[in-house]
Amino acid sequence: MDQSSLRIDNVSMTFSLPGGNSIEALKDVSLGLSAGELLSVLGPSGCGKTTLLNIIAGFLAPTAGKIVLNSHEVTGPDPERGMVFQRGALFEWMSVRKNVGFGPAMKGVPAKEIRSRVDELLEIVGLHEFGDKAIYELSGGMQQRVALARCLANDPDVILMDEPLGALDALTREKMQSLILKIWKNTGKTVILITHSVEEALLLGQRLLVMAPRPGRIHKEYKLPFAEMGVNTDLRDVKKHPDYGKKREEILSMIWEMEEEIMGRKE
Repeated sequence: MDQSSLRIDNVSMTFSLPGGNSIEALKDVSLGLSAGELLSVLGPSGCGKTTLLNIIAGFLAPTAGKIVLNSHEVTGPDPERGMVFQRGALFEWMSVRKNVGFGPAMKGVPAKEIRSRVDELLEIVGLHEFGDKAIYELSGGMQQRVALARCLANDPDVILMDEPLGALDALTREKMQSLILKIWKNTGKTVILITHSVEEALLLGQRLLVMAPRPGRIHKEYKLPFAEMGVNTDLRDVKKHPDYGKKREEILSMIWEMEEEIMGRKE
């Protein structure tokens, strides 16, 4: 892989519990991503999706294995990896503009350069008229647009998204899915997106991983055309593609069987 690739090498994660017990959340997860790839990760509750994302972000240290990005091992958080959470985790007391420019300001970027960068990003996410608004004045979808712009302001190599659209209504979610695809295509960033939605994983993943339940591990990987199609096509039309429906039913059945196994209902 190229110099700016991301590599997950045999990552395992065990959490210690009170009383000496433990939970094995991940076991021997290995994966390679080239720069500019778009990966969606799907699986039943408790399969370690968010744990894996937090390890890549540097928020957690794995109990075994390692994450390598740009030829160096990840040992903690770094601006080269940007995170977008389910809820924007924005500074409510700051304006949209100050939220987006916060990262560059902390790095000492000159004010003139920050203003130019923020203007560009607000244009990209469709908020150029809302720069002076307070965060609390914005809808949920608009707040997630701010979160995306704030992430991009640090110019990360990898954008990590943990259920970023999960709290949005259906129409806003569809608009945000289209925006994510456009940003991915226009910036060339590597994107890893965690979701519980099979439809969203299909639409937003060049590659799609289905994770198996605890201990979390890669159950199956798909390489899909729908993300590329969705860049210039209405997502509702993409969903009409015959292969989309087939893959959707296949993955839904797969995850349903896993959920039954977890709940002990499998006959």
